[in-house]
Amino acid sequence: MVVACFRLERMEGATQAQWRLRAKIGVIRMVEFVMPLADGFEEIEATTTIDVLRRGGVNVTTAGLQGTIVRGSRGVKLIADMKMDDVNFDKFDGLILIGGDPGWKNLSMSKRVMDAVMKYHGSKKTLAAICAAPCILAKAGVLADKRATVYPGMEREIPRPRSEKVIADGHVITSQGPGTAVDFALKIVEMAAGKDKATRVRRDLVY
Repeated sequence: MVVACFRLERMEGATQAQWRLRAKIGVIRMVEFVMPLADGFEEIEATTTIDVLRRGGVNVTTAGLQGTIVRGSRGVKLIADMKMDDVNFDKFDGLILIGGDPGWKNLSMSKRVMDAVMKYHGSKKTLAAICAAPCILAKAGVLADKRATVYPGMEREIPRPRSEKVIADGHVITSQGPGTAVDFALKIVEMAAGKDKATRVRRDLVY
């Protein structure tokens, strides 16, 4: 069986015959997340989340805040898929915020990031934040009525802190830090692609 994966948006110049063919073979739209990255991002959290989500059939597009070359908190350089200025947030199903110091602080000072957080919250699109990044959600007012977790020692920065490694409350997912990155990513896969898919990925990771 052949499964075709495309965006659902109508392509310019597509003929009616092409659209009938796509409808006939059963076009599936991939779930897509955007992950803004700023200098000082946490490398384990970013790379683990990207890897696990892609294993689960969930696409992740990375966007560098200052440019396409982003330097992590431990000096690891990552080439982002695009620059933040080029991101069309309307095309994505969810937003992933990574911690790391000063990465999360740099994200919190970005108007584009904060505007996207509030827009996604209003649309009930998935908002996932790990380590210190739940503080960004708190700053945007997202966590006012949500149970959430955060990097240990930063509990006072969010309104309703809990001690679990990963918490999903409605469309919001939060997690504690580098050591919980696999659990965090698997929870996103579960919400985006289903529990069975998350279970298969967990098994393949021998986790």
